[in-house]
Parts: sequence; C-alpha cells; structure tokens
Amino acid sequence: MGASDPEVAPWARGGAAGMAGAGAGAGARGGAAAGVEARARDPPPAHRVHPRHPRPAAQPSARRMDGGSGGLGSGDNAPTTEALFVALGAGVTALSHPLLYVKLLIQVGHEPMPPTLGTNVLGRKVLYLPSFFTYAKYIVQVDGKIGLFRGLSPRLMSNALSTVTRGSMKKVFPPDEIEQVSNKDDMKTSLKKVVKETSYEMMMQCVSRMLAHPLHVISMRCMVQFVGREAKYSGVLSSIGKIFKEEGLLGFFVGLIPHLLGDVVFLWGCNLLAHFINAYLVDDSVSDTPGGLGNDQNPGSQFSQALAIRSYTKFVMGIAVSMLTYPFLLVGDLMAVNNCGLQAGLPPYSPVFKSWIHCWKYLSVQGQLFRGSSLLFRRVSSGSCFALE
Repeated sequence: MGASDPEVAPWARGGAAGMAGAGAGAGARGGAAAGVEARARDPPPAHRVHPRHPRPAAQPSARRMDGGSGGLGSGDNAPTTEALFVALGAGVTALSHPLLYVKLLIQVGHEPMPPTLGTNVLGRKVLYLPSFFTYAKYIVQVDGKIGLFRGLSPRLMSNALSTVTRGSMKKVFPPDEIEQVSNKDDMKTSLKKVVKETSYEMMMQCVSRMLAHPLHVISMRCMVQFVGREAKYSGVLSSIGKIFKEEGLLGFFVGLIPHLLGDVVFLWGCNLLAHFINAYLVDDSVSDTPGGLGNDQNPGSQFSQALAIRSYTKFVMGIAVSMLTYPFLLVGDLMAVNNCGLQAGLPPYSPVFKSWIHCWKYLSVQGQLFRGSSLLFRRVSSGSCFALE
C-alpha cells in the first residue's frame, strides 16, 4: 500500500497504518473505506432513557457536519475547512515521502547494496536485504538529505487535487442521509445501506484517482531517476510536455487500471467484511453500564463498547484487505515507469510489458507480486540472483 495513493496516509489504506504502503494510501482509501462507519447514531428511543436523566438533544449527523447548514464545513467555514484538510494532507505526505521513495525503488528492483547473512527464528542461515533505514542512509550518502524528497512536489499536487476533488464532489452530489443499522433483525436493510454508501465512496475515489493520476505518474518517474542518475523529468510543467510529446495523452494514465481495480476491491472488501462481522459478531447489548443508560458520573451516556469494537473492526479489516490488494498497487506503479526512457523501466530491471496483465503474470511467475510490501525484514527470495556461498 504505498507510493501510489493520492491519500493522506500512504501506508494506511482503510484507516490502517502499515509498512506496506497505500501511495496513496493514503487520502483517499483510508477516508473512503471508513465512510460506512462514519455516520453518527441517532439517540435511542425514549423508553430506553433513564428516568433520572432527560434525553440529550439529537446531534447533527456526519453528513451535516461536512456540508449541511450550521456544520463544520458549511457556509463561510467551508473554504477554511477544505484548506485545513489540504494542509494536513500535505504535512503527512511530506513526512511519509522518504518511506514511499524507498518503497518505490524496492518495487522496481533496485538493490544497490548486497544482502547480509543472518538467522531466522528457527536458527537457519538466511540472507536479508537492507531495511528501510539502511536504504535511506544510502540515499543520503548519494544525494544528501534533500535527496529523500525527490519527486515530492508532484505528489503534493496530486494529493491536494484528490482532496479538493472529493470535497467538490460532496458538494455537487451530497450523500443521502444514511443511518447506521446494526440490529440483526434489520440485516437486509442494513446491507442495502452499506452497498449504497460504498457505491458513493467508490464513485468519489475513482474520479479523484483519475484526475490525480497524471501527477502520480510524474512523481513516480521523478523518483526512479535515482536508479540511472537521469534528469529527464525535473519539473512538473516540463514533465507534462515530455510525456505528451513522447507518449501522447494516454501516457498520463499508464497504470491507472490496476490502481482503480485495487481501490474498488479494497472498498468493497473492507466495508462488506466489517459490516458482516459487526452485524453478526458484535452485540449491541454490551455497554459500559447495564442497559447503556450511563451513570451518575456520566449521566445520559449512550456510547457502548460495541461502538469501540466496530471501529477496531474497520481498522483490522483495512490492514487485512490492503495486504490482499497490494499486487494491484505494485503493478500500477511498475506500469507508470515502464518503457518511459528511464533505466528503471527497461531491461535488466524490468521487461517491456505489453499491458498491466502481462506485468501481473510476469511478477506472479517470478514470485514477486508482494515485492516491496515489507520494508523492515526483507528476506531474499528463492528466485533471487543472490545465493548463500
């Protein structure tokens, strides 16, 4: 989950923070996958309210807080709120960029340092490739500390464009008011609402991905120039001109299809799995106090332990599904730099792929579909050119 995501947290797809990335993750996937669980609950029926404590006034829903009247993102506060999200996203993107940079170089197969001999948990001798920290130190030795931020500018622009696009789409196509239904007796109704909202999130994610993808391609190519020490892609405007001249309009969208497929599979897999687990395995009757009525220290408390459990369910599902969809991310990143005139996209680093399906099959045969998913403990695979002496 990695370098590709036009998202706030690059390795946090579905709200999960992991070393495996989500390029795009972040942005985008984390917030999109959490859409179903983000709707505020209505107050419980009057007959459940403790007689000593009056029922508190209903709170505005998550949708109203985002764009309705009187909410955080409404009226005069809307531009300020959107600018705040863009600024926060830019900060997270800048801080995580070295991680994504190293990840991309590993994805394209650039291993400038030899592996070291070590032992696994069983005591057997194995070869380990340099970890993220060792790799980052190598980049600093070659390019200095500023070298860790190669390709950051187009990536910042890509994430900002994605954030603004999603905010604009919410204003033009506001989501319907959807209550969260978790009662097992309302399973059919609840599932319909999950499907409806996931479809809405998928639409926003796909549109923002398509608009931001050209900048993502430029960012990827700027970073992989480290492999051959090229300077073909230096600025955003000059890179746009080179890509259009050499590859035409389609050159800006290479690798888009696997990224879109990964986003769609992630959203549906994460939301549906979390929904069924929460509906069948999480008991709403479990609460902080008997009956969920609160106590004298916290009168009128309406939040049960079930709500906290559901949030963790979404978190865990985000990690699990992001691991399964990682090959889509890897293939999309490799296609973005393949056969573009840079050494990292040409033999011997990579064959010239005819399509993303060709790339997928090649990586599958080589046993490399998860290359770059781990940045700490990188064991040499059996198909590697390295071997024990």
